[in-house]
Amino acid sequence: MSVLKEFRDFAVKGNVIDLAVGVIIGGAFGKIVDSLVNDIVMPVISTLLGGHIDFTNLFIVLGHIPEGVPRTFDALKKAGVPIFAYGNFITISINFILLAFVIFQMVKVVNRIRLLDAPPPPAVPEDVVLLREIRDSLKK
Repeated sequence: MSVLKEFRDFAVKGNVIDLAVGVIIGGAFGKIVDSLVNDIVMPVISTLLGGHIDFTNLFIVLGHIPEGVPRTFDALKKAGVPIFAYGNFITISINFILLAFVIFQMVKVVNRIRLLDAPPPPAVPEDVVLLREIRDSLKK
């Protein structure tokens, strides 16, 4: 019975609940950043590079393509053809960089808010101030 009590105490601790909420929000936030990359950033980058480029279809075929299989990323993956999908890697890398940047900015804002909400340090007692003055005068 003590194992169940220990588990219950662990599961309802604030840190575990906070972690669970963070994971859920992080998953939803990841989808938002994924949409930002795929629907906004990548089309702009492909336009700047001279046309509509679908980065997911940038790949190098490493194996034999069976007859009748279209030369698209999805069809080749489904057919089990080994491919070097560097375009997908580019997309995921941009996704990661944007996500890391946004989280960095969020942490900076939260830290600023914490500093603003932090109580001022307590005033130094008068006797400590006098002792410091005496110490400093003795050093001279």
